[in-house]
Amino acid sequence: MAQAVVIMGVAGCGKSSLARALAAKLGWHLIEGDDFHSASSRDKMSHGIALTDADRAGWLAALGDELQNYPAGVVLSCSALKQAYRERLRSAVPDVHFAFLEIDKEEALLRVKARSAAHFFSATLVDDQFATLEVPVSEPRVLQLQATDALPVLTAQLAQWLATSNDNRSDVCNG
Repeated sequence: MAQAVVIMGVAGCGKSSLARALAAKLGWHLIEGDDFHSASSRDKMSHGIALTDADRAGWLAALGDELQNYPAGVVLSCSALKQAYRERLRSAVPDVHFAFLEIDKEEALLRVKARSAAHFFSATLVDDQFATLEVPVSEPRVLQLQATDALPVLTAQLAQWLATSNDNRSDVCNG
């Protein structure tokens, strides 16, 4: 069984919810990627200013370090929008797996607006998230999931895939 998985995708796709559910199901450590953003990055995002690669560099380095701290099983929620960001995480844990939560822009925007009172991320950045996203389905160890599927279904699909995953296989789950 794979021992490290990153739940990834654009804002509003359900990364944190799936990461919490999977970590609880597997008894693995949970890392909430948003907790590792710097204060300046959080401030930028709350004001609708997109992060740059430079803004994300220290964040990704810290997340890579965190992944290495839990070899017995770890789930990370992290947007990981670009292949370069995923490669940075792979450099820390070469056999890390990725679960890509696919969602359309309209649904993502609805979800981000619905949580605006409780989350720092500005809904004005949803377009930027989609513009930045480099879809990972051709990369190794990636499972593509439909973000609008029920959380228990997503959790079960992902747990099953991790239990049977080959090192270089990518898959698509269509609910």
